[in-house]
Amino acid sequence: MLRKMTLGDKLKKIFGIGKATEEFYEDLEEALIEGDIGARISLEIVDELRQGASKQRLKSKEDFIGLLKEILGPYVLTHELAVEKDKVNLFLVLGVNGVGKTTSIAKLANFYREKKSIDKILLSAGDTFRAAAIDQLKLHGERLGFKVVHQEPGSDPGAVIFDSLSSAMSKDFNLVIADTAGRLHNKDNLVKELTKIHKIVSNKIDPAHYKKILVLDATTGQNAYQQAETFHKAVGIDSIILTKYDSTAKGGSVISISKNLGIPFSFMGIGEKWEDLVPFDRDNFLNSLLGVS
Repeated sequence: MLRKMTLGDKLKKIFGIGKATEEFYEDLEEALIEGDIGARISLEIVDELRQGASKQRLKSKEDFIGLLKEILGPYVLTHELAVEKDKVNLFLVLGVNGVGKTTSIAKLANFYREKKSIDKILLSAGDTFRAAAIDQLKLHGERLGFKVVHQEPGSDPGAVIFDSLSSAMSKDFNLVIADTAGRLHNKDNLVKELTKIHKIVSNKIDPAHYKKILVLDATTGQNAYQQAETFHKAVGIDSIILTKYDSTAKGGSVISISKNLGIPFSFMGIGEKWEDLVPFDRDNFLNSLLGVS
């Protein structure tokens, strides 16, 4: 089976022509659009590249790629999710089914214990609509040594998260990481449910210690943008985890999400193991996206 050409592959082909003709810039714009960056932003990028290349009299492929990376840099927002150790912090993890949300919760817990020395972590099985999600989180908790607050399938998600926060406060936990349902096919119910959870959490803890984290699949292209837009309108997303970034260079939607929605990226999932969650690095991401070794 042939591997689908990535944006980096296409850029290498375009920049290999040796001369920046109008056709060159048209091909570049098309490649950026096909790379999930979006038509309007792609046009802005190409116009800026054209002007910069003319002003600097660029000729080599390396110079063009370097300028393109420089232009894209400010488009990619990143953010470190800090945890205040003497307070109860909540990470409310959102995302549609199938993006790796529950596994990302286990990876987050492992990261903050191993890399940030946050030992008192509580997991909350707030996706009560899927029994498998509850079981999966319980299994991760058992294997990693984290307590999991859960109720029966079909229970009120807000009640589960409320109980989790109450337990964390009474037992001096530093961080609660809560799962949520991801039924995007029914947006009205999803928004209603998330709004209720958001209100419960906001009344329970200081907003400064409450972060809404969206999990997106790097392979889904422009669907990732649509998901980000939906969840952001519902509760206001603070940061994003990009999963499944372990095979080929993907993720052009990162640029359109950061630019249009103003949402930063905090982590990248690069594999299936618990330790395969790394802080989102702008430079490494752009090198991967553009095919720069």
